[in-house]
Amino acid sequence: MAKTLLRSGNLDDFQAVGGGGQAVFESALQIREALRLRKQQAIVDCLAIPQVNDGGDRVDWYSPVDGTVSSWKAADEDARFRALRYLENTLASVESLSKKCLQSPKTAQQLFGSLLSKTFQFPNENFLYLVEGKPVICFWGFVNLNENARDDVLACLRESLIPEPAPVVIEDPEPEPEPAPIITFEQADEPLVSPTTVVRITPEELYEPEPVPVVVPPVEEPVPASVVVAQKRRVPLWSLPVAAVIVAAIAAPLLWPKQVPSAEPTPAPALVPVEIAPKPIKAVEPLAMKLPLHQAEVLASKVKEPAPTPEPAPVVITAIPKDALVMESNQVKAGSTRFLNGTWRAILDVKDPVTGKPPSLRYQIQNNKGLARVVHGDNVVCRVEVFSGLHSNGELMIKSRGTARCTDGSRYPMPEIACKAGTSDVATCNARYDAKTVVPLTFKKAGA
Repeated sequence: MAKTLLRSGNLDDFQAVGGGGQAVFESALQIREALRLRKQQAIVDCLAIPQVNDGGDRVDWYSPVDGTVSSWKAADEDARFRALRYLENTLASVESLSKKCLQSPKTAQQLFGSLLSKTFQFPNENFLYLVEGKPVICFWGFVNLNENARDDVLACLRESLIPEPAPVVIEDPEPEPEPAPIITFEQADEPLVSPTTVVRITPEELYEPEPVPVVVPPVEEPVPASVVVAQKRRVPLWSLPVAAVIVAAIAAPLLWPKQVPSAEPTPAPALVPVEIAPKPIKAVEPLAMKLPLHQAEVLASKVKEPAPTPEPAPVVITAIPKDALVMESNQVKAGSTRFLNGTWRAILDVKDPVTGKPPSLRYQIQNNKGLARVVHGDNVVCRVEVFSGLHSNGELMIKSRGTARCTDGSRYPMPEIACKAGTSDVATCNARYDAKTVVPLTFKKAGA
């Protein structure tokens, strides 16, 4: 009977864990079978069944049991609590069995115990499903990229069960009553009138005895007679303008009869033009031309002649190798990468530390998607999925989806390749491993 597909994904998107120099996923089916033979069916039912595709880079995970499937987040709180308790008990059995195998004198048992200690590692709660209420783990033996195995395997599930704290509502305290205004008297001569406040002041407060001036009789001095007379005849200054106005009013009528009407102006005599004869101009006798006469000569021009234009260098046209990668200009302008379709052998200008030879690198690309295969060291084969594309500036880019997965369980870093059209549109490429490591690379048709 066909099992239920729970989840699919690329292996390059996760980090494999393991023990004893071997990854858990490399022996996933053997681990499930060994647990079944040891009568640990409860543990087996918690581990989804992996099935790898033909390319070896993608895996499907199927449920080991039949029933209704729901994700961890979609399940209600009671179902998640029961599943967590079930996993805690199962994990305790796994740890006990792992310790027992590690204490065995047999190497195979020790390797099984080491792998079993990392079997229940999984990326996060999104990879746990409930099938008929029982937990089933997908991508077991993996963690997220750039992360290590968790000490508490089920920590991510416990965190998802912690309820979010309710928002704390702080009520505004009752506003304190404003203090009554304090009335102060800044100026004594400006009374303050308030409809609610009546200020009573007694007469005694208003009465303030004035100081009695002390009169000192002045000492009489003799005043000159002239000063006394001047003081008696002194006229106030304000009477001068009034007197001037009165005099002007009386004198104005007297002056009117004496005014003589002005006579009309006599026109000035007209000016008579007088002719002035110009002085006679003496005739100038022509001077005899006594300049020496010579035969005209043609002088050489002093303008420098332009330097002769150098002859252009002969154009050398080299033959295009039949196995070279040619970035056809028409396709590049149209944004097409049909010229990249096929299988290519990439030659790197680096040496393998084990063999002393460049690693064998092949690319198989069709419509901007494909696979890359690397053979390095002692015939270690690594594979990874790649994709390509063109930038607006005509640069060809070939990138990989993570590191290549090798047959010995290791990972191999893949370079980022950038190519530009060179002479005769032959691709000139560089392989960039990081910001400081850039090496030349040449593409040739596979089999050449």
